[in-house]
Amino acid sequence: MAALLARLHEARRDFAAVFGNRNLRRLELAWAFSIVATWAYNVTLIVFAYDRGGAGAVGLVGALRWVPAAVVTPFAGLWADRYDRRLLMVGSDFGRAVLIAASAAAVLAGSPAGLVYALAALVGIAATPFRPAEAAYTPSLARMPEELGAANVVAAAIESVGIFAGPAIGGLLLAWTSVASTLIVTAVAIAASAVLLVGIPVRGMPPEAAASVEGVTEELLEGARAIWHDRKIGLLVGLFSAQTFVDGLLGVLIAVVALSYLDGGASMVGWLNAATGVGGLVGAVVAGLLVGRGRLAGDFGLGVLMFGLPLALVAASHSTLAALLLLGVLGIGNTLTDVSAVTLLQRAAPEEVVGRVFGVLESLLLLTVALGAALAPALVSALGTRGALIAAGVLLPGLVVLASGALRRIDAAAKAPIVEVELLRQVPFFASLPEASIERLARRATDEHVAAGATIVAQDEPGESFYVVRDGAAEVLVGGASTATLGTGGYFGEIALLRNVPRTATVQARTNTDLLVLTRDDFLTAIVGYAPSLASAEAVVARRLGRA
Repeated sequence: MAALLARLHEARRDFAAVFGNRNLRRLELAWAFSIVATWAYNVTLIVFAYDRGGAGAVGLVGALRWVPAAVVTPFAGLWADRYDRRLLMVGSDFGRAVLIAASAAAVLAGSPAGLVYALAALVGIAATPFRPAEAAYTPSLARMPEELGAANVVAAAIESVGIFAGPAIGGLLLAWTSVASTLIVTAVAIAASAVLLVGIPVRGMPPEAAASVEGVTEELLEGARAIWHDRKIGLLVGLFSAQTFVDGLLGVLIAVVALSYLDGGASMVGWLNAATGVGGLVGAVVAGLLVGRGRLAGDFGLGVLMFGLPLALVAASHSTLAALLLLGVLGIGNTLTDVSAVTLLQRAAPEEVVGRVFGVLESLLLLTVALGAALAPALVSALGTRGALIAAGVLLPGLVVLASGALRRIDAAAKAPIVEVELLRQVPFFASLPEASIERLARRATDEHVAAGATIVAQDEPGESFYVVRDGAAEVLVGGASTATLGTGGYFGEIALLRNVPRTATVQARTNTDLLVLTRDDFLTAIVGYAPSLASAEAVVARRLGRA
């Protein structure tokens, strides 16, 4: 009980930190406007299409929206690695707002339905940069490792609310006004998201290395290569894609369960969907409690398991109450999967290709959802409703069992190096780095022990490393004369690396000294690729050279 209360206190502190961070607060509010407006637009478009062409028109609109978006998404990931991620989100929002407003004008003018459908396809394409850019941008706004996980939990909770609020608001507006008026309201809401994003200072610019690969095709492939060559990233993306495949099956199976298996009416479809949304909100609370434990890969596996198993259990009962409860559990698993997978990928993906990794992921998720929806009718036809539920329900638990060992190894290797992160954050030119970048540096740093009196670096020798004093004391000598003593948190070695010159001083251990050591490549990649850090480092170098 004490442990639970302590975790509740930590979760409350983490969430308070998110809302206390002005930039994260604006980002989350922008996401809220965007997701609610998106779902309201979806409902409005479905109603318009059904009125004009029935179920066939609804299916056509779905294909026009998701297939082009899946094709364009990898390019959106590339843009997130090349350009200002904040401006990409702003452009995505304003582009969608203009296109939806144009759709309202088309409806008011009595234009052919095909024009509204074509605009819907463009809206889907315009939306593609938002999620990869947001996923790559969020770490740059987090001030602590806990804030990143909490920010993803808040985003997942907002998405769950959007699944409820968007369709409800859209439905009410359609009942009270008209399709055109509802489209105008959604356009204004998405524009409000863009305005909120404009108020965030420019941060999260991709490192210069992002544009170093020649050729657009090669650059696009970098995201896929990062997934293919890093087993943990590949496993996470694979399991996430399997979960969204089952999500595609679920969209059809819920209708089948409601209308035939439970002998309910059309309202039952809404109730079952609502149950998953309620579960999603509960899942945000659960994820908030779990995300700080440092076992994100295990939480991800648990979420995937909870998303699949309830479907198999629904097949064991014809009870409406049981189905509602089980789909609520499924909703909890969905949020837990989203939060843990996104946080893990933000930490694991290399900074220079993180946008492209999320671009590939978003494309795979769109395609697997579409594939699941396409195969669901055949699965029901071949196995019956109960058989289809069991088949869909056991797929994910089976995959989690097979991957359990790898997930445990990911967690074992992903322990946040809290002490090292805090030590590096004390270095002025590391303090402005995004939290994910500092954590990545801390993981790559090595420890070195030096006995009292030993020379750590010698004046005029080549410089290949940067040092931070973890414990002990080191003396700085220039021309044999002592100029400074460095204690815990003191650092040296940056001048030779940044100016590509020999060491300008000798550093000796006054006591037995423990050091945190970064290689030249790791140091320069972090500093040179992030303008605020480079400016701070150059200021430190100038100050030290001036004193010398």
